[in-house]
Formats: sequence, C-alpha cells, structure tokens
Amino acid sequence: MGEGFGGMAPLLLMFVVIIFFMVIPAFRRQRKEKNFANSLKKGDRVILKSGLHGKILELNDKDGTAIIETMAGKMKFEKAAISMESSQRLQAPAKK
Repeated sequence: MGEGFGGMAPLLLMFVVIIFFMVIPAFRRQRKEKNFANSLKKGDRVILKSGLHGKILELNDKDGTAIIETMAGKMKFEKAAISMESSQRLQAPAKK
C-alpha cells in the first residue's frame, strides 16, 4: 500500500509547483489589471497594447469601453486594450 502513494508523490508535487508558480501569479496579475482598469479616470494619459497613445475623454462602465483622444481624433476602445505597464510608466514621474 505504501508504494501506491510513493508513486503519486512526484505527480502531486509537480501539481503543487505548477499551481504555486503559474496559477497564483496569473490570478494576482489579473487582479492588478482589474484594479488598474477601475482606477482609470477622465484626463488620464494611456498607452494601448497596440502602442497607440492618447488621453481618456469618457469611460463607460456598462460596456467596459473608453473614448480616447489621439492625434488622429476620438476613438472608442475596450478598457482591456489599455496597457497597464506602459500607462503606469507614462504616469510615473521621470527619474533624474
């Protein structure tokens, strides 16, 4: 009977490692991105995941969209298209 559990121990250990190193960080990142999207407000300068730069003119929480003003005009995008990392770097004060 002891051999059955001994054979499953490596499989169980591998499962725990996958959860610890892959699943939990993905949940944390998802939570950070959701908090970032909820903290956006009118006037914030943002960079979209496609690289487009702009300023938020309107936010619509009902359908999860934002109207962004760019040099090309106004465009409507999903809030999920806004890059958290790039936008936060844009908002951060420049280091001297």
